[in-house]
Amino acid sequence: MVTSVTSFGRSGLSDWLIQRVSAVVVLLYVLCHVAIILNRPDMDYISWRALFADTYMKIFSLITLVALCAHAWIGMWTVATDYLTTRMLGARATFWRLLFLVICIAALLVYLIWGIMILWSV
Repeated sequence: MVTSVTSFGRSGLSDWLIQRVSAVVVLLYVLCHVAIILNRPDMDYISWRALFADTYMKIFSLITLVALCAHAWIGMWTVATDYLTTRMLGARATFWRLLFLVICIAALLVYLIWGIMILWSV
């Protein structure tokens, strides 16, 4: 049975799509900042802060932060399922894989919440 790529169910195809879209979002964000730095080499703290005070930059940064967290989650989940196996870890592989994934989720949530607090406090 073929499922839609944009469905909420987990599939390799949807993970692949999320990885590629999130990578493009992060690339656009980096290119935007490179262009800003190259076009304004005399930028100081006040100008940088004013740039991030604009709503469009806050929204673009928030979208990029969410994309980066999604990209990292899929990457860490893939590492956990591909490399944390019973052959590598023995009988308790499921426990260690779950512990690893819980730590990854906790770290990503902390980064996401912290990033949102930083973005919207400017």
